[in-house]
Amino acid sequence: IHRVFRSIFTTSDAYAICAHFTLAAAMARPGMVAPQPNAPAAKSSPGQARKSPSAPTTSGSGSGSGRPVAGGATNGGSEASPSREGRILEAPNLRIFTFAELKAATRNFKSDTLLGEGGFGRVHKGWVDEKTMSPARSGAGMPVAVKKLNPESLQGVQEWQSEVNFLGRLIHPNLVRLLGYCWEDKELLLVYEYMAKGNLEDHLFRSEPRKGAGAFQPLSWSLRLRVAIDAARGLAFLHSSEKHVIYRDFKASNILLDTQFHAKLSDFGLAKDGPAGGSSHVTTRVMGTYGYAAPEYVATGHLYVKSDVYGFGVVLLEVLTGLRALDTDRPSGQHNLVDWAKPHLADRRKLARLMDPRLEGQYSSRGAQRAAQLTLRCLAAEHTNRPSMKEVVAVLQEVESMSRGGFVGSASPRPNNARSGHGYGQSPRPGYMSERASPAGSHGSQHPSPRVR
Repeated sequence: IHRVFRSIFTTSDAYAICAHFTLAAAMARPGMVAPQPNAPAAKSSPGQARKSPSAPTTSGSGSGSGRPVAGGATNGGSEASPSREGRILEAPNLRIFTFAELKAATRNFKSDTLLGEGGFGRVHKGWVDEKTMSPARSGAGMPVAVKKLNPESLQGVQEWQSEVNFLGRLIHPNLVRLLGYCWEDKELLLVYEYMAKGNLEDHLFRSEPRKGAGAFQPLSWSLRLRVAIDAARGLAFLHSSEKHVIYRDFKASNILLDTQFHAKLSDFGLAKDGPAGGSSHVTTRVMGTYGYAAPEYVATGHLYVKSDVYGFGVVLLEVLTGLRALDTDRPSGQHNLVDWAKPHLADRRKLARLMDPRLEGQYSSRGAQRAAQLTLRCLAAEHTNRPSMKEVVAVLQEVESMSRGGFVGSASPRPNNARSGHGYGQSPRPGYMSERASPAGSHGSQHPSPRVR
C-alpha cells in the first residue's frame, strides 16, 4: 500500500494514510478498539473529558464504581475484572485531546520541554489543569508527559494503538496512567501522568547530572527492593488478569519512578494478550530487547506468560550488581551479564564479589542470597521452572523484611556515562534490529540494549 501511495502523495501523506489503514484493521481484531480521529463533531467544550468512541470485545462483566478515570470522566459501568489493587475496564476511558491543546500544554513542543526520544518519537513535558485537563501555563496545574509519534514510524502506529488498548483499560498503582490521546490528521500523541524521578535505568547506571537537576545518586538497597517489588506487582497484575496480558518488553528503562520512588511500568507498545483456549503460548514474531528477551521466545517465537518472568530476572540481576544486561566495555566473556553472572549466583563467596559495591554494608548476606536464588529461578532456561510473578512478589517481600532494621553505608558510585531517555519507552534511539537476529549481534552496541524488530 505504501509503495502505491508514494507514487501519488508525498511521503508524509502516504504514511498518514497507511496509519489509518493500520488502525482501521485493528478494529476487526478481538479485544481491540481503534480510536477514531478527532473530528469537529466529536469535539467537546474546553475541559470536558471525552471517552474513546468504540469499545473492545472483551469478556467479563461488572457494574462500574463510577470512580473518576483519566481527566475526570467516570467509567459509566465499564469496569470489569476487579481485583484488590487493580481493575480492567471493558473499554478505554480516556480524554481525547486536540493537537492545539497539546501544543499549548507543551509550549509548541519546545526543546526545553523534551524528556526523551526513541523509536516511537519524542516525549515532552506539558502542563494541564488538574480538573479540566485543559492546557495550563508552565509550572501551573498538573505536569504530564506527552509522547508524540514520529509521522514516518509505521511500527510506532501499531505501538500507539497497543498503548491505547492496554494502558487505556488497565488500572493499577504500579502501571503508569494513560490520561488521553490525540489522533488528528497525521498527528498521533499519547498523554501520561508525569513521573518525576525518570526511569530505573538512569538511577542504576547514569552518574552525570540531569538537565535542571543534580547528579543521580546510587539507589540504596531498601529503595532497590521497593522498586523491584512495585514492578513485580505490576507484572503480577497483568499475568493474573482474565486474558493474562504478556508485557513482552520488561527492562529497567520501562520502569518509571515518581517523586516518592514508587515504581510503575510504562510502554505497552509490545504488550499482547496471552494464550487462550487452553494453549500454553502465543506464537508471534520476535520483538523486544536483546539481553532481556527469554531464550525460548528468541529461538522459536513462542511467547509464554513466564517469558516476562525471565525479563524480570534480568532486571533483578542488574539491581543486584549495578551492571547493564549488555555492555561491550566489560572484559571479553562478561559482555552478557546473564551468561557471565548466572554461575556465580549460587555461590555465597562469589555472590559477595558480584554485588554492587555501592551497596556495601546496606544488606544482610542472607537477604542477598535469597534475592540471588530468586534471580536464578527467574532466569531458568525452561519457562516451566520459573516462578509466577505472584510468588516473586512474596519472596521479595521476604527479602525486604530481612533487610529492615538498619544496614547502613555505601561505597563510592562506579562511574558510568551511559545515557538513556526519561522513560515512557523512550531510550535515545536504540539500535533497531531485524526480527530473529542472533542476540550475539547486539554486542556491538554498548548503551541501552537494542530492541528486536
